This record gives sequence, C-alpha cells and structure tokens, in this order.
Amino acid sequence: MCGRFAVTLPPDAMAQLFAAQPANDLPEVPNYNVCPTVQVHVVRLGETGRSLLPMRWGFLPHWYASETAGPLLINARAETLAEKPAFRAACRARRCLILATGFYEWTKDAEGNRLPWYIRRADGAPIAFGGVWQDWGRDEDRRSTCAIVTTGASEAMSRIHHRMPLILDPEDWPLWLGEAGKGAARLMRPGDEELLSFHRVHPRVNSNRASGPELIEPFDESD
Repeated sequence: MCGRFAVTLPPDAMAQLFAAQPANDLPEVPNYNVCPTVQVHVVRLGETGRSLLPMRWGFLPHWYASETAGPLLINARAETLAEKPAFRAACRARRCLILATGFYEWTKDAEGNRLPWYIRRADGAPIAFGGVWQDWGRDEDRRSTCAIVTTGASEAMSRIHHRMPLILDPEDWPLWLGEAGKGAARLMRPGDEELLSFHRVHPRVNSNRASGPELIEPFDESD
C-alpha cells in the first residue's frame, strides 16, 4: 500500500516534466509528509490535453453521502480495480498520475515498534504513481478525488512490505492517461528490481503532524 509520501518538485517543474497545463491552486511544496485527505498534485487528461490539478487524496465514490460515509479509499488494488464498484468506471475512463518524490512504508521490530522507511526511485527521478480519480459532490461542494493504484511488491520491496504503489515510467504515461489507446491493464505490475532504493528514517515521521526535510534523511539507531 501507500499511506504517506513526500513531494518536493516545484509546480512549474512538474508542469514541464509532464507537459501539462498547471492550475492556479496547486498545493504548496515542498511537503515531506503528505497524508490522506489532503490535496495532492495530479496529472489527468482533459479536452485540451494534460492538466496538472489538485485533488483530494481519498477517492469518494459518487454514492457516498458525505466524505465519511464509507471507508477511506486512498489505495486501489490493481488485481481488483476493474471489478470493484467504487473503481471500475474510473479504471476504464478516469486514470491519472499522482506526483511524488518518494514514499514511506513501515516494518516492525521484535517489540512491535513501527520502523519507518523512505523509498524513492534509484535514479533520483520524480515518481509518477498510477492513480484513478472521481469527481464527487455538487455545486460548491464538488471536488475531484483520487486513489493510488497498488500492486504486489517486487522482491526487493517485499523486504519492507508485501504491497507497493504502481510506479509508471515516462514512456508509459500516454497509455495510462488514455492518450495511446487501450491496454493500460498490462502496466499494472510491480516495478523492476532495480527501480527503487530505500533507507530507514527517523520515527518522528510516524506522526502525521511531523514536517521538514529531515524526515527523509537516513537514520541510524546506533548514532
């Protein structure tokens, strides 16, 4: 799964990287502790091409009467994406890219303490998570919401967690967004073994109130 991430790339650099028209109300960056229900940076395909927009991280199916009317859907499993009522329409027609610099995952020690890890692309490039989106609400309450698609973990990632977010390379973006026709389902697989690097970070990131660049710095308990 993916329950927390970091984003540090400036919006103008995001727009250039994804060849997308940026909105004027994008979330502030850097943010080293992006948590569920906040606004995140999303690229989606519209009538005039790619747009870089803010969306609520937490997919809201159209039948939710309120934001808390059902489970918080921050992730969507690739294996059941086309079958689940919440996601199956979005899987076909509303796929997006969710931007990040890296993400967090946790293991546990013998005493059950949560040990956080920071995971990023080994080549240092920004991350594009495969996602799905849904507009929810009416009139002034209408908002766009999204979820990150997840797959089974690669062998390297499985040392930390049995799931991982779907990470798409630039050559796959057109197919995922729907610009290159059909067949996006074939992209829903774990990344290559060499795709990611990871290191332990300080337990302060266990708090969703923590902030600052030190959250992604390597941490050694023996220091």
